[in-house]
Amino acid sequence: MKKFLIVIFILFVANSYSQNILPKREFRAVWIASVSNIDWPSSKYLSTTQQRNEFISLLDYLKSVGFNAVLVQIRPSCDAFYANAREPWSEWLMGTQGMAPNPFYDPLQFMIEETHKRGMEFHAWFNPYRSQLNASSSIHSSHITQTKPEWNLRFNSPYKMLDPGLPQVREYVTGIIMDVVRRYDIDGVHFDDYFYPYEGIQNQDSVSWSLYSGGFTDKGDWRRNNVNTLIRMVYDSIKAIKPYVKFGVSPFGIWKNSAAGTSGFEAYYGIYCDAVAWLQERKVDYIMPQIYWAFARTAAPYGNLVPWWSTVLHGRHLYVGHGAYNMSKSDAFPIGSWPSSELCDQIRFNRQFINVHGSCFFSAKHIKNNVKNFSDSLRLNLYRYPALPPAMPWIDSIPPLPPVNLTANGNSVSIVLSWEKPDTAIDGERPKYFIVYKATDPDTIDIGNPKYILKVLPRDTTIYVDVFPVQFNKRYSYIVTSVDRMHNESLPVAKVEFILTDVSDIAQEKFEYKLEQNYPNPFNPITIIKFTLKEKSFTELKVFDVLGREIKTLVSEELEAGEHDYQFDGSNLPSGVYIYQLKSGSFIKSRKMILQK
Repeated sequence: MKKFLIVIFILFVANSYSQNILPKREFRAVWIASVSNIDWPSSKYLSTTQQRNEFISLLDYLKSVGFNAVLVQIRPSCDAFYANAREPWSEWLMGTQGMAPNPFYDPLQFMIEETHKRGMEFHAWFNPYRSQLNASSSIHSSHITQTKPEWNLRFNSPYKMLDPGLPQVREYVTGIIMDVVRRYDIDGVHFDDYFYPYEGIQNQDSVSWSLYSGGFTDKGDWRRNNVNTLIRMVYDSIKAIKPYVKFGVSPFGIWKNSAAGTSGFEAYYGIYCDAVAWLQERKVDYIMPQIYWAFARTAAPYGNLVPWWSTVLHGRHLYVGHGAYNMSKSDAFPIGSWPSSELCDQIRFNRQFINVHGSCFFSAKHIKNNVKNFSDSLRLNLYRYPALPPAMPWIDSIPPLPPVNLTANGNSVSIVLSWEKPDTAIDGERPKYFIVYKATDPDTIDIGNPKYILKVLPRDTTIYVDVFPVQFNKRYSYIVTSVDRMHNESLPVAKVEFILTDVSDIAQEKFEYKLEQNYPNPFNPITIIKFTLKEKSFTELKVFDVLGREIKTLVSEELEAGEHDYQFDGSNLPSGVYIYQLKSGSFIKSRKMILQK
């Protein structure tokens, strides 16, 4: 009995700990659907200025809630939301397919830049096969339904899609995607769940079956292989050009009913989608099943599906797709009329599984509209601290080097941190962004806990001003780390402490002796020489010519520990190489500089 009670207590404590400390790494995303103007642009009759303002407003809101990624639909129906495409402009951009933005801008380039400004990932969402949504769709003469009608399968809707059984279709779709991968700085390529049609397929693909069935005798197996082949082609093509670009798919949430004890539509048989095969072959970096059902949905319980998906990953990431739109549906619960607590409970449930790395919500407008205050629940509770997207070690496991020469200076209203960018890591990468951590005495920084993250800053930042009422004789601790494109984080070795005394503002810093290269170099006629002293001591800084003759003494006195800089003026000297030397205590260091007139 005692052993049993101890085990229960340990499990309870461990679970409480994991639930109380929010994850530092978690994929937090939304789908931004452009088809039928679901999310953005909200209307196909907006001006280009309104389009841009609307997207900026959406991004700002998502960032404020705590999201770190967006999946934006840029090819909803063999069309394009980007310039110089091989397919016509989307009708959902300007109202008519083939019509360019006027005044012109490149929507994709704009969206990527704005997303990256906010430190968020941009995943380009492609629908691989859909070519015509319905009979009222605007169709340009250059559209694939007009130029290659034989490639298109037609269904009752009338819905058209490219035939997955045609090798030339697979080459075409892969080429479209790779055009974007090559030309744009995207973080990921994303497919949704539209493979073969949900309404079912009979003999629409009889021609491709007769021509390309190969050794298959079962048409279902052949259709699944057609989809699997495209997945392989896209993954391998991306990795050959830009290995750091992620590839992920969001399949229908039920693979087979026999897998997770469900009794609903099966993607494996219904739309010939075999997501388990992609994971087994490691041809996706993440899988994002659309588990759009409540815990109480008996045909497809959320509590059955998430644990099952977490067991078939083969080392890849699982991000769960959530149906935020269910909060707006009028159907009786659990089909619709969801309380926001349903989604909150799903997030909490996900966090109990080590193999579940995050969430994505369909769709953005339900988040932006704060339906049933769900976004408030994220911002104030579940996403109240920032999170880094999970690292993917099979792509890149080498962290960047940490920042160098971190210093802190301040007064009663702010503390100013400054640092220098590190050299490139052994894989040739430099930091993509920096993270500033902070703790106030008696607390200490735990970099594994996101509550200590003060700010995430872009790569070009080397100064951060922490504005707050600085208390006298209180110790403030800071750590700054580097993070690369794949979210590998440097060692937390750049540390500094600051104490504002009631006598003077003193930065309690750990200094080492250092003589830096003058800047600029070469120079004409003035340059700056910087150095750092580990401790207070008598210091000399002198300049010599190449024959060792002393040219000038810049300093000869006792100096405090810390950073110092002096100006050297070579106006009266000829061009050439000169030596400057620092002596302080037992430390001696010399460097060359070039005066070039």
